[in-house]
Amino acid sequence: MPWRAGKRVVEAMPVGFMAVDGDWRITYVNPAGEAVVGQSRRELVGTDYWTAFPANADNDFGRTYREVAATRVAATVEGFYPHPLNRWFEVQVVPAGDGLLLYFSDVTERRVAQERLAMLARVSAELAGTLDAGIAMARLPRLVVPALGDWCVLTVVQDDGRPRDVGWWHTDPSRRALVERYAAVRLLSMPVTSPVVRALLGEGVVSAADDVVDLLPDGEARELLQVLGTSSGITLPLRGRGRILGVLTLYFDGSRTPTDAELVTAREVADRAGLALDNARLFSQQRQLAEELQRSLLTGPFEHERADVAVRYAPAAEAARVGGDWYDAFLQPSGAMMLVIGDVVGHDTAAAAAMGQLRALLRGIATYSDAGPVEVLRGLDAAMEQLKLGTYATAAVASFEQTQAEAARGVTRMRWTNAGHLPPLIINPDGTLAALGDWRGELLLGVDASVRRGESVITLDAGTTVLLYTDGLIERRDGDLDEGMARLRAAATDLAGVSLDELCDELLDRLVQGRPEDDVALVAIRLRV
Repeated sequence: MPWRAGKRVVEAMPVGFMAVDGDWRITYVNPAGEAVVGQSRRELVGTDYWTAFPANADNDFGRTYREVAATRVAATVEGFYPHPLNRWFEVQVVPAGDGLLLYFSDVTERRVAQERLAMLARVSAELAGTLDAGIAMARLPRLVVPALGDWCVLTVVQDDGRPRDVGWWHTDPSRRALVERYAAVRLLSMPVTSPVVRALLGEGVVSAADDVVDLLPDGEARELLQVLGTSSGITLPLRGRGRILGVLTLYFDGSRTPTDAELVTAREVADRAGLALDNARLFSQQRQLAEELQRSLLTGPFEHERADVAVRYAPAAEAARVGGDWYDAFLQPSGAMMLVIGDVVGHDTAAAAAMGQLRALLRGIATYSDAGPVEVLRGLDAAMEQLKLGTYATAAVASFEQTQAEAARGVTRMRWTNAGHLPPLIINPDGTLAALGDWRGELLLGVDASVRRGESVITLDAGTTVLLYTDGLIERRDGDLDEGMARLRAAATDLAGVSLDELCDELLDRLVQGRPEDDVALVAIRLRV
């Protein structure tokens, strides 16, 4: 073959070189090739290539070799050769005579580095993509196996200070059930000298599996670890801001041991996971504080002998924020029951503060003046202008009034008005929905205090239900209010016969599935028979 003229060069080349004839017999291997494949030329020369390297028969290497042999066009292929080499190789395949020349290099370190970088990118994306700590931690082991270990268990310190294994994974599907069971029982068996406990105290630990087995008492956890056949492990703390929030444990099977690069990468993963876990917990705390602030500005359910009243508030699921949604229900001096629903423009602490002011002003005006809905809103608009509150809000106010004659007939008058708010939903005792005639949304509060507002009156029979709500109940990013109103009316018709509390709960469940895109406030009244 022509290459033999430069045999001295081939012998000295730092890359592996192998020649194969047209019958797939190995005719030559250089010293670098011997070192790469771990076999001598005496063992290889004269041997059938597919017998010497059986794994290549049906993989990318074999397919590329056969294609070059057929087309006589050079090509390059990169892939993984399994046991006993367990390495990544890049091969340049060149046709020569009726055979092939193979120039090959071990690229395992480069491929492993690339995989680790890709794995770190996936970990970062996963941790940054959710503020739900439980979901992120449960998924993490699948991202680091097998790049950093053969299997993995992830532990999180719960709010009560107790550690709990929340995620696990094994590269071998047949062993995942064993790992899951081991994760379920191992913490109860861990002594204070175990790697997990030491990591919870802030120490990174590299240990032999036999040493861990010796620490465990007789029982299921010890037996499972022995069955899993682990050789060694890395146990690393998940560090938050000034505290340890969990532990990442990576396990290595057979003769595999963690390299320095794997240790560095594992620590990077653990640090990123700890920071993400800390951020998620801070978010949860802030969200809980925001909800508590919001709820503290709202009243509890109103009680009256002539009606049942239910109230609900559901904060937006997307972010920890306070908003301007509010409801109210109270009794006026005349004996009229007044229901209020409102929404201040904005989703921040300023909106929540403005909501608190408006709610208190409206309640004060209504209880002092004993006025009807229109006059109450006119007074609130005037107060907003006089006090220069600098905010805008929608509101709907309904007053439920009854004379002695009306009481004898079992009917109640509802007077209501709105300032840019959605109309009430009225469910008749027979389950049908009442029509509200020529309802139209009027000017928002805070725009023009001199505007004249209209008022509507409707007579309601005993057993009638009236629902006031904010737009978060029906509005969706991918739909309009008319579609949302149709969904609400359909759900209300279907639920007409249930109790008032069940009605409110089911409407929230059906329309926002417990995760509203915007804050939702609602107040409902059912006139007693």
